[in-house]
Amino acid sequence: MINKSVFGCLRKGKRVWAVAAVRGDANRLSQLHDKLYTEMKTDDRLVYLGNILGDAWNGENAVDEALNFRRWVVGRSDGSTDDVIFLRGAQEEMLQKLFELQFAHNPTDVLIWMLKNGVGGTIRAYGGNPEEGLAAIRQSAVATTRWTSDLRERFQKTGHQPWLSNLKHAAFDHQKAILFVSRGIDHERPLDSQHDTFWWDGSNKFDEITHPISNFIKVVRGEDLAMRGLVKTEFTVSLDGGCGANGKLIAACFSADGELVKFIEI
Repeated sequence: MINKSVFGCLRKGKRVWAVAAVRGDANRLSQLHDKLYTEMKTDDRLVYLGNILGDAWNGENAVDEALNFRRWVVGRSDGSTDDVIFLRGAQEEMLQKLFELQFAHNPTDVLIWMLKNGVGGTIRAYGGNPEEGLAAIRQSAVATTRWTSDLRERFQKTGHQPWLSNLKHAAFDHQKAILFVSRGIDHERPLDSQHDTFWWDGSNKFDEITHPISNFIKVVRGEDLAMRGLVKTEFTVSLDGGCGANGKLIAACFSADGELVKFIEI
């Protein structure tokens, strides 16, 4: 049985739009939404494939932009809250772990690793300072707790906590023809045993998929560590054009039978 707190299922529709990793670039996301506003039909559905946050300076605004567009989608005459799903990406997972940094075995190494992987932009977007975090860790566990508590309080004041708390690990259309993930999937493990593979998989396993996964026709992801843009195989589609890293933001539209029918690149 599918765990609905982990997996999202879109309401019945004819097409699904998938938005790739944004990495905090609110301006580019706004431009993409302007295009989607004219392209989306009333029976289209929408999935954000994780990593709305990222190293770009305006990650908080990117979340606001996505939530505002969601309100437009679900507010249409026949709209529903099941028309839009947000996935958890590595950036959102790191934000969650930041709030618990004082409990890490080696918080200095953990924060340095996170900073190398783009969490600095998220910290700054919510009014924090990465250098102050490192200084707090060197000072004491109490100082670290004070720093993470301040960051959590700043985050909660934006009203983004419900969004973060309700992110899905993966999603699929109503026919279960297309599986949407953030970064990867291990094709050798069952769907309910992937755990954090969906957003941490840095291997080439995604490119090695040569057969349907759990009977899904296609697996679509929004983050590719190589940022190769639109990459299609018989059973997979990658959409990462490097947005937030001086690259482009991609959204792709899929038919009910898993075919890529249109894409936008900003």
